[in-house]
Amino acid sequence: MITVDLLSPTRVLAVGAHPDDIEFGSGATLAKWAAAGAHVVLCVCTDGSKGTWDRSADPGALVATRQAEQHDAAAALGAKDVRFLGYVDGELRHDLDARAALSAVIRDVAPDVVLTHDPWKQYRLHPDHHQAGMLTIDAIVAARDPHFFPEQRPPHRPSTLLLFEANQPNHVERVHDYVTRKIESLLCHRSQWQSTMGIHDRPDEQRRAFERLTADEAQAEGLRAGVRAGEAFRRIDAL
Repeated sequence: MITVDLLSPTRVLAVGAHPDDIEFGSGATLAKWAAAGAHVVLCVCTDGSKGTWDRSADPGALVATRQAEQHDAAAALGAKDVRFLGYVDGELRHDLDARAALSAVIRDVAPDVVLTHDPWKQYRLHPDHHQAGMLTIDAIVAARDPHFFPEQRPPHRPSTLLLFEANQPNHVERVHDYVTRKIESLLCHRSQWQSTMGIHDRPDEQRRAFERLTADEAQAEGLRAGVRAGEAFRRIDAL
């Protein structure tokens, strides 16, 4: 059974492995909720320092670029804040230190809804996506229970977890009016145009192709629930 549309939440936390992951997985949904008045916060786990095909690129400069791009993308979505955990790209682990760091963010933001990668997606290539999904689940458990990290803010239990990139989605958010906002946010990540979006030697043509592909994917996701355009998730309410 596929459910459609949560009641618009008051506070939202989206967790991604790298800059741009959140926008790919849930950008239109976040834009919709932000437009409805939700307080949306993005949390990026890694520094994005390996996110280029240019062997001569300076990793430190790339980190600064990707953080600036992430702030621009967040603004395009209407998000209120971006948090960076700062772990090295490609080296994320859902260990106790990372769990404490993300638990602190969850307790501080106090979201009704958390969104992140589905850590059980089959045939996943990038290990950070798996690690970020597991880390978020571990941190939700820690953030809700008072004897984990008692030095932090009071415990907080979100109502719903939505996993994007899901193999077996059971929930769709209608986003027809917000696909353009999702595309705008993704294009803020200009350092990723070549490696992630296929925009390189024919930028105008390839940009239009990327925009069409993103819109087509939203249309296909919407078909799961009989709506014009959607973003699909695995929904978990028993938190």
